Amino acid sequence: MHYDFVAIGDITIDAFIRLKDARVHCDIDDKNCQLCVRFGDKIPYESVTIVKAVGNSPNAAVSANRLGLVTGLVTNLGDDQNGADCTEVLSSEGVSTEFVRTHTGIPTNYHYVLQYEAERTILIKHEIYPYSLPSFETDPKWLYLSSLGETSLSFHEEIGAYLSSHPSVKLAFQPGTFQISLGTEKLHSIYTNTELLICNKQEAQKITSLSSDDAQELVQALHALGPKQVVLTDGVNGAYASDGSSMWYVPIYPDPAPPVSRTGAGDATASTTTTYLSLGLSLPDSLLRGAINSMSVVQHIGAQMGLLTREQIEEYLANAPENFKAQVL
Repeated sequence: MHYDFVAIGDITIDAFIRLKDARVHCDIDDKNCQLCVRFGDKIPYESVTIVKAVGNSPNAAVSANRLGLVTGLVTNLGDDQNGADCTEVLSSEGVSTEFVRTHTGIPTNYHYVLQYEAERTILIKHEIYPYSLPSFETDPKWLYLSSLGETSLSFHEEIGAYLSSHPSVKLAFQPGTFQISLGTEKLHSIYTNTELLICNKQEAQKITSLSSDDAQELVQALHALGPKQVVLTDGVNGAYASDGSSMWYVPIYPDPAPPVSRTGAGDATASTTTTYLSLGLSLPDSLLRGAINSMSVVQHIGAQMGLLTREQIEEYLANAPENFKAQVL
């Protein structure tokens, strides 16, 4: 099978626990916010919602499939009921499970999402899997790499070597927590083979070791690592895109109602932008559509329920407010 889009990354089940009695404390500039609960108490919660087959890369694969691409997912599961449930969800979403490996004796990843109002804190644990890149019958058009466990360094090196020897394959890289902590030197072969790098402003500061809050400075520093195109998201402040010679600002698409959960907003922006680039749209036009899909996702619990089809995105775009456009900086 020829794939338009193959995502690589860990898969998990998320248990969304909506807290009832908590507080958020932030610095005076609304930065470094902390979720606080009383230590030693029994903390009441409102509800628990189980969402299966999620994670940065699975979310991206589902997103790209809903937008019309032929998609697959390279990931690892345990030989347990959670793994079987994840496989069933992927299949129902039209994502190929050809590259999904099941391992006896290793449980499927399971994360807990502490949700308070529209924000969340995620308790994560990446099980230790024997990562390896499958043999593709034909080269996929795009690879989409995101969150992997901290034992995956050699796997990244394998992916970098594959990209170097298959220059027709384009890479979208959305660094996860452990990938950022590995540092840019260890992931040199990834950054230098990246067509599109997507991260938020706080992640960019960690990746580049810059404390600057200036989007243009951060984007330039990210380009210096090797990526040809960069998307930098900044929450409710919108997002920035750069192809190395031009830079654009894209505002958020107005929320039709207060956000339910911001989990998956970045995944929707990143995967949608990548998908439309693969379809031949320009970077700013692709990011505009990413902002629309992000708006839809935050209206639901979980990262996949609100993902739109291509027709739905174009309808939102046709009815967008006049100021929803890419601005050249």
